[in-house]
Amino acid sequence: MKKIEHVVNQVLAGSIAEEMGIEPGDKLLSINENLIEDVFDYHFYVNDEEIVLLIEKESGEQWELDIEKDPEEDLGIEFEQSLMDEYRSCRNKCMFCFIDQMPKGMRDTLYFKDDDSRLSFLQGNYITLTNMSEEDVRRIVRYHLEPINISFHTTNPELRCKMLNNRFAGEALDKVQILYDGGIEMNGQIVLCKGVNDGAELERTISDLTRYLPYLQSVSVVPVGLTKFRDGLYPLESFSQEDAREVLGIIHKWQKKVYEEYGFHFIHAGDEWYILAKEELPEERRYDGYLQLENGVGMMRLLENEFQEAVDGVVPDEGSCEVSIATGYLAYDFIREMLEVLLQKLPNHKVNLYRIRNDFFGEKITVAGLITGTDLISQLKGQPLGERLLLPCSMFKNGENVFLDDITLEEVEEALQIKVKIVQSSGQDLVDAIARSS
Repeated sequence: MKKIEHVVNQVLAGSIAEEMGIEPGDKLLSINENLIEDVFDYHFYVNDEEIVLLIEKESGEQWELDIEKDPEEDLGIEFEQSLMDEYRSCRNKCMFCFIDQMPKGMRDTLYFKDDDSRLSFLQGNYITLTNMSEEDVRRIVRYHLEPINISFHTTNPELRCKMLNNRFAGEALDKVQILYDGGIEMNGQIVLCKGVNDGAELERTISDLTRYLPYLQSVSVVPVGLTKFRDGLYPLESFSQEDAREVLGIIHKWQKKVYEEYGFHFIHAGDEWYILAKEELPEERRYDGYLQLENGVGMMRLLENEFQEAVDGVVPDEGSCEVSIATGYLAYDFIREMLEVLLQKLPNHKVNLYRIRNDFFGEKITVAGLITGTDLISQLKGQPLGERLLLPCSMFKNGENVFLDDITLEEVEEALQIKVKIVQSSGQDLVDAIARSS
């Protein structure tokens, strides 16, 4: 039997692994005599009630550990590589790829294009299926790993090859049928490019995707993001207000049709479409439990609902303070209207709301999550900021107080001479950050 080993990086306190004497630096060799290729194998075999681990200690001694546990109970082991294998990079050259539109000189990790089905299962990443063999897909079915998130963009095979710049991109869609036949829950996304996969092509794509209901639970439609760094790339245009209304018309029509038959709405428009079209956001029930929040679908509705609920609980007081909030152009008017409601209960509070123009990536990028420290400093320097600057957590790298351009929170505080508070994503957090500043 060939040797595949996975180095233990951490053992959680109080876990089964700690109880069995497993330590960082130990190597997992097999579970129930099965080699563990990657995290898919690990999650499948470790879910049994009775398992036998073969562990190699740093001394070279091998331990065979018999473990009885509850079904699906975790062992409490973290490995040096979260996938227990190398990451698979994307082989496509999509006409809309955001990474291809980034300037040079940023940190290396920002340029890595992943297209790994294991990240789809573990972290919710979207995959194109072009980087998977049929055996990879059948393994997902065999292990019943779900949900799997798929970047469709179009179901027209020839157009998909063109959009992804990959001659195998069309036939890759055949793998969706394998997932469907295996009863695997899926979510999808469509990055819409003007004059490419919109209009009749969008109609075709939505119609084709309904054949995978109900296992395909949701599909989001989001507009392509265009930076100023597109020299040599496929010429793409921004959507207009009229374009956005046409897109919403198609989506709403299909929502109604699917809801009547299945009881859920299936196809969802990113919040940007409603703001661009100057149309009201849908009510909460139309988001089917916010399955597509990470794609910017329903974030505004959820924030507004949470904010209003939090405002209802605010007790009017005579305290006073002055704070500032920085956001992108997309959410500016939305947040301004919410603040007006809150400040009626806190008449002595003052909130300076600033919309930050994205000079770093270009003015067509309007979301708060892509604002850099450089733009914050240059546009807020000299402005009245009050006692504290409130920034959304989406502006920062996960788990670190660092902006996309590697400017740190501390550097922003030093440059602007103000304390920064990072506000989490809920409406309650935003209300608390303002109301409790006095």
